[in-house]
Amino acid sequence: MESFFSAFVSSGTDTSLSIWGAIGYALVACVLGIIISVTYMRTGVTSKNFARTLIVLPVLVCVVMLAVNGNLGTGLGVVGAFSLVRFRSLQGSSRDIGFVFFAMAIGIVCAIGELLLAGIFTVLICVIHIILSVCKFAEADSNEKDLRITIPENLDYSEIFDDLFAKYTKTHLLLSVRTTNMGSMYEIEYRIKLKNDLEEKKLLDDIRMRNGNLTVICGRCDMSDVGQL
Repeated sequence: MESFFSAFVSSGTDTSLSIWGAIGYALVACVLGIIISVTYMRTGVTSKNFARTLIVLPVLVCVVMLAVNGNLGTGLGVVGAFSLVRFRSLQGSSRDIGFVFFAMAIGIVCAIGELLLAGIFTVLICVIHIILSVCKFAEADSNEKDLRITIPENLDYSEIFDDLFAKYTKTHLLLSVRTTNMGSMYEIEYRIKLKNDLEEKKLLDDIRMRNGNLTVICGRCDMSDVGQL
């Protein structure tokens, strides 16, 4: 593969590629991006737009690196600026962020001409993702649920629901507390395991009676979260 693409390198300088050489590198980056995107779709919850972006991202990174004519520092600066668009628009999960850096890294490796290395590491990292997905490594218990409760600021949240948790849950863990509605309310997030799933409505009703009928949300926890019971 390396000898094939070396034919596209112009004879002027080592850092300059002909237009066909650049297209060749970009096509390889696109193929590897497809592999990365398929792995993303097969190993967890998927987003259509994000899966498509993973195909395009290595190509864009590769083109940017080639456009700066081998100046690695300038290329990384421009690519870093582009990557901020993702994080400013929507906070992704750690898995999404990992795939972003994966795709960017492969694009950079393709741009410097190490096509074989890019292919090897794409396959290796994708295989690792597939193995971890099949083995369900570090996945949360499917019986765990996230419970979000809103309470007025005049209530002490430290032990207000302990008796209800003792009655309805096997285990409970306080994950976070944050202020909301201009500081007039608190939003408390717990990770719980119910003793009996059929009693979920009773738990929510009892909580609503105690928090003044403010918002209560209970649902399956995000499997990508690291906080487990």
